[in-house]
Amino acid sequence: MDFKHKPVLFRECMEGLRIRPGGTYADGTLGGGGHAAGIAEGIGPQGLLLGIDRDADALEAAGKRLAPFPCRKILVQRTYAEIREILKEQDIPGLDGAILDIGVSSFQLDNAERGFSYMQDAPLDMRMNRDDAFTAYDVVNGYDKKQLTAIIRNYGEEKWASRIAEFIVRERTDSPIATTGRLTEVIKAAIPAGARREGHHPAKKTFQAIRIEVNGELDQLKEAVDAYCDVLLPGGRLCIITFHSLEDRIVKEAFNKRLNPCTCPKDLPVCICGKVPDVKKVTGKPIVAGDDELEENPRSRSAKLRVIEKRQTI
Repeated sequence: MDFKHKPVLFRECMEGLRIRPGGTYADGTLGGGGHAAGIAEGIGPQGLLLGIDRDADALEAAGKRLAPFPCRKILVQRTYAEIREILKEQDIPGLDGAILDIGVSSFQLDNAERGFSYMQDAPLDMRMNRDDAFTAYDVVNGYDKKQLTAIIRNYGEEKWASRIAEFIVRERTDSPIATTGRLTEVIKAAIPAGARREGHHPAKKTFQAIRIEVNGELDQLKEAVDAYCDVLLPGGRLCIITFHSLEDRIVKEAFNKRLNPCTCPKDLPVCICGKVPDVKKVTGKPIVAGDDELEENPRSRSAKLRVIEKRQTI
């Protein structure tokens, strides 16, 4: 299967990064190389592009897509949160910019055998890195009702979490739930008919929750925001695209903490902790897709882009 990748908010990301020829940039969620191709074109032959992805298929596809560009390219199979370690290993002093496009890629969703989609029957998997041992099968068949309820409620923001967990535990007593199709039917049965008629697919939130749990996505994001801010060179910019409120909240709060680092009690008339912001805000409200992009790529509907810049002096 070809790696399908429509880069979300492409123009807005390229403008947000403010790419300069000869610069050093990282795409921490390389995917099929859509955003990275724009960066590679902008930095020219003297620039360096660092591409990171957990998915070996993504790295292979991106490598082919990026091959025509003359810049220096380093592609590594790691998690994007490991940026400090990666830069140290590659002897890269810092970044002029970086982009993170959080969540599952179009290829992973559309490739049935990866087990991410509730629209296609496949083995329960959902691993972004297929070398990892832990899968969605382990979550669905190994977690007790309390654990399942917690992740479905917290990561899926699903109000029927307890009922869905109860139905999953009951269903697996006869035999393990091994496929996405069977799990989808269990979820449908758990949600009352009236609620199933509300907007999104009834399995969407639960599948999101299980995927986040399998891949440790929110923990990775929490760690990554500060890590990327730390490794930006003065004037460097960080662009982060999120696709649901849990991710956006993490990014917003991390940015705000970096913008307002003072730890003094609020009733103190002046700051005595000495902590000053080392970044400045580029975007106020998050940037969202325009009508043209929404029509061309419906998956961009929930995308939000936030941009921050490392201060020249602190």
